[in-house]
Amino acid sequence: MARAVNAAEVAPTKYAWQVKAEGLRVRAGRTMAVDGLDLRLGRGVHGLLGPNGAGKTTLIRSLATVLRPVSGTLEVLGSPVSGQVDLRGLRRALGYLPQDFGYYKRFTVREFVEYMAWLKEVPKRDIPGAVQRAVERVGLADRADDRMKTLSGGMVRRAGIAQAIVNDPEVLLLDEPTAGLDPGQRVRFRELLQELGSDSCVVVSTHLVEDVAAACTDVVLVNAGRLVFQGTPDDLAAAGGPDDVGDSPLERGYSALLGEAGGW
Repeated sequence: MARAVNAAEVAPTKYAWQVKAEGLRVRAGRTMAVDGLDLRLGRGVHGLLGPNGAGKTTLIRSLATVLRPVSGTLEVLGSPVSGQVDLRGLRRALGYLPQDFGYYKRFTVREFVEYMAWLKEVPKRDIPGAVQRAVERVGLADRADDRMKTLSGGMVRRAGIAQAIVNDPEVLLLDEPTAGLDPGQRVRFRELLQELGSDSCVVVSTHLVEDVAAACTDVVLVNAGRLVFQGTPDDLAAAGGPDDVGDSPLERGYSALLGEAGGW
């Protein structure tokens, strides 16, 4: 069923990039986890790669407006993300799945996604249809009225993806979304990513290079809070050679670039 489109969605945008960062510095605890990062992201699926501690989760959280920059600039959908700006309007246009998300175990899947839709200020009349569409897209329509506590880990993750997309976000931020998914579910999830990226900016943080190869139009590689590489999966594969570590061209390109950056 087609979604109703409001006037704001068809109005000309006033920004060139869905995400724009210049000299971005973001602190995670006492660590400057993002340290002088420059980035431009538009529509499509952007795979965010990097070793543990590279700043991926901190970057995702800053794009989700959970963390504010210490310095530099960050704009999402043309809106500055800073401590002086009311971000409620921007948050209505975002979808966010953190690595670990909370939920009431006694809620059914439908109740959980409905609750998140309400928090995102989806119009009341649109919530039932939006929830049904979201659970269908993640393959949970047959479990929509089951309690969250009865679901497997992979199903809980899919419910988390459903809440992230229930508001048809213009920017979708997914931190390790395939954790707990079996191989078949991961294939279907990649197909969903490609669908979502056709008209949204999707940022996917992952350790699984094969997910990047299958679903992403663009690869962003970060290390020590800085941008190391941005390009297509083919560009990433071309950066490596037969002597670099990895079982595939993408993995060899990944290790070659991190080696050059001192991170492998």
